Amino acid sequence: MPTISAFYGILIKMYFQDHAPPHFHALYADAEALIDIRTLTVIEGQLPRRANALVLEWAQEHRAELMEDWKLCEMRQAPRKIRPLP
Repeated sequence: MPTISAFYGILIKMYFQDHAPPHFHALYADAEALIDIRTLTVIEGQLPRRANALVLEWAQEHRAELMEDWKLCEMRQAPRKIRPLP
């Protein structure tokens, strides 16, 4: 599962040929959440409140890039890195 971004101890990853809906995995310490790219809602799992807020802020800024990476993963191509939060 390629890591496409990392910031404040949070890893953002995508699986090759993962199931719909388009989503990414956010990992922080022992917590993991799957975030729907289109709606930016948690579809599975849970993150601490602050980590979740940072992930959603980042995803809002990079939604188009996330969709491009999702399409690459669907085709079993390596996703591109996405700039982290400053």
